Amino acid sequence: MTTFADGVDLDPRTPVIVGVGQASERIGDAGYAALSPVALAAAAAHAALRDALAGVPAGAGAGGGVGGDVSGSGLERPPRDGTVDESVIAEGIDAVAFVRLFEDSGLEPPSPLGRADNAPRAVARRLGADPARAVLGVGGGQSPQNLVLEFAAEIAAGRAESALVVGAEALSSSRHWARSAADGGPEPRRSPTDAGNAGAPEAARPDWRERVGGEVEDRGPGLTDMTSSRQAALGLDHAPAAYALFENARRARLGLSREDYARSMGELFAPFTHVAAGNPHSAAPTRRTPDELVTVTSRNRLVADPYPRFLVARDQVNQGAAVLLMSLGRARDLGLDSARFVHCHGHASVTERPLMERADLSTSPAVGLAVRTVLHEAGIAAADLDLLDVYSCFPIAVSVVREALGMAPDDPRGFTVTGGLPFFGGPGNDYALHSLAEMVGRLRDRPGARGLVTANGGILSSQSMGVWSTDPAPWRPGRDEALAAEVASWPAPPTIDTPRGPARIETFTVVHGRDGSRRGLVVGRLDEGDTRFLAAASDDTATWRLLDADQPVGAPVVVGDDGLVRAP
Repeated sequence: MTTFADGVDLDPRTPVIVGVGQASERIGDAGYAALSPVALAAAAAHAALRDALAGVPAGAGAGGGVGGDVSGSGLERPPRDGTVDESVIAEGIDAVAFVRLFEDSGLEPPSPLGRADNAPRAVARRLGADPARAVLGVGGGQSPQNLVLEFAAEIAAGRAESALVVGAEALSSSRHWARSAADGGPEPRRSPTDAGNAGAPEAARPDWRERVGGEVEDRGPGLTDMTSSRQAALGLDHAPAAYALFENARRARLGLSREDYARSMGELFAPFTHVAAGNPHSAAPTRRTPDELVTVTSRNRLVADPYPRFLVARDQVNQGAAVLLMSLGRARDLGLDSARFVHCHGHASVTERPLMERADLSTSPAVGLAVRTVLHEAGIAAADLDLLDVYSCFPIAVSVVREALGMAPDDPRGFTVTGGLPFFGGPGNDYALHSLAEMVGRLRDRPGARGLVTANGGILSSQSMGVWSTDPAPWRPGRDEALAAEVASWPAPPTIDTPRGPARIETFTVVHGRDGSRRGLVVGRLDEGDTRFLAAASDDTATWRLLDADQPVGAPVVVGDDGLVRAP
């Protein structure tokens, strides 16, 4: 057993976070190097390895950890000469998991700059690591924290001693060079990696192609909880439209006018901009007022009612993050500073029912279940949380967690440590890895504090929550299978794919195109049988007058033989 200074005894297989790192760049900034996602992830990984060694005297040998008995740690790969450095840590990594790129899920066109054929092993190669396992995670914003928890469980079970979870997106660079190619820009300059592109002139378009080979566990694109082909055909084909349906249902539940609800969204997100403004990795480090966030302008155009652009996750970023896990025994045997270890005190992963099967579209019972479970596992109440980073792709994602926690919108603890997805940035599926990296730093600055990180995938579909602290805690396996069974037992409303006849609006949105076009979407209930349906709105004056009214929810409509919703 490992005994800490406070007398806590832990199994040496207990997983701990020992290192975190982040990397970023912005086009136009000094030193912009047009790094690929792999290069950004590797830069973050190098930072995580350096972070793990913080507090370890230069040239220190293994076994120099701060206090405590580490007998029975099972260290199988001792340092070659007793000196612990980045190479020793890298060589001991048993698994590298890479958070799936948007491109790999079909959510972004293939980059014109190419890609690595095996992203996790490409990162490992840059570190000098040769892991037994390489994993390409499933798509979804829940994936980063779920991967960290998965490999924490692997370490606790004795199947690994060290694991690295990395991720990155370089959508800003990729789109920039795609526009350059469309304008007849230069062809890529071939190089084995893009690490040497630092300082390259703008005309030298980088080449991100990289052949690594080797085995990889590919978990798949993970789009099943996003939308169906039928829903996409009706116009529910992107996240803002889906989240807007939830947002407008919540406004109706609260009985707020459009103006009052918009103000509440601005007041919720304005403090996020203040945090983002102080974060050196933020893509949009600008403080904004509530009015700036919700006032529609040519720059802050409507995306999907009620969302102007400033309230929507910003994926045009170049950002990478990494989290390094070890067994407690190995970390102590390597002489790493135990005061910097971060422990998981509780975790919960829950997947919600498909959109049309959810009884109440104004909230998320699965979020509530995850919140209750993670707090119970950690043995605390919401009032005991000191820090939070709540996934913030859209305001509703924050609001449902806040309501489940019983926190006021202006709670002084705040809801982000990064600045949030619209302002810090939303690097594809990888945001929650930045949440964890930032949270680890904050927790080390406040020993004993407890931080909640929530991660959300799909359309309020997949939740991953964790409570983290520097206080030692045993690993708990969690109750995810039981939670899934509970969700499956919830009743679902009847649905129909071919609605006809009188109905009422349950929720709605209007999707706005860049060209000024718009299309309406309605989730409604037929008068006969209270059956739920999704349908497009008719493009006629009376129907637009209804959807533009202060509160369309609850209004009577008719679904015609063409399947379109119309004002009666």
